[in-house]
Amino acid sequence: MLLELKDICRNYGTGQAVVVALKNACLQVNEGDYIAIMGPSGSGKTTLMNVLGCLDKADSGTYILDGIDISAMNDNELSDVRLHKIGFVFQTFQLLAGETALDNVALPLIYAGVKKEEREKRAAEALEKVGLGERLSFYPSQLSGGQKQRVAIARAMINNPRILLADEPTGALDQASGRQVMELFRKLNEEGTTVIMITHDANVAKNAEKVMYIVDGELSDHFGGDVHEQ
Repeated sequence: MLLELKDICRNYGTGQAVVVALKNACLQVNEGDYIAIMGPSGSGKTTLMNVLGCLDKADSGTYILDGIDISAMNDNELSDVRLHKIGFVFQTFQLLAGETALDNVALPLIYAGVKKEEREKRAAEALEKVGLGERLSFYPSQLSGGQKQRVAIARAMINNPRILLADEPTGALDQASGRQVMELFRKLNEEGTTVIMITHDANVAKNAEKVMYIVDGELSDHFGGDVHEQ
């Protein structure tokens, strides 16, 4: 098993103002899985993604990733896990406006201590893989939404992570661009990358091999309410 959450709880606030974001969440993910997690706004999706991505720590419960107890790690250790084991794709792309596509993709390799020549070579190869081999010197403002997301995917995969975490990856895209992104995810999954995708869109979720649901902080593999956003 690649990843396991056991009774993960995460609350925000105190006293009567406490908000339960995750309630005894349990999840098991095997190597090569492709899982979609659906839920409406305020259901706990983002909190779950942040815990899975080691961006936030649970109040209680256990998180085992690749045989390691994440729950016991300090901030520096968590940063190292994010750098080497997890790739992130966000709805808003999170590209640096003042950097080219090549430099955006190469950024994680700087933190990994890779020399410039090797960084640029690997970043160019990653952009070629997502169909942007002729856009290396383009800035985000010169790219379409779909192209920006493909740059973000190339960046997410540059360190060959075990897991790709995607938070509403098609939320800012038109249908055609969204289909291209889903095709890329399918290809990456077929090549061995484990994909966990957060979405409110049932049509997007259908691309995954398994769909789970989160409602009011509770994670289940059964449909438990209206998970569609209006």
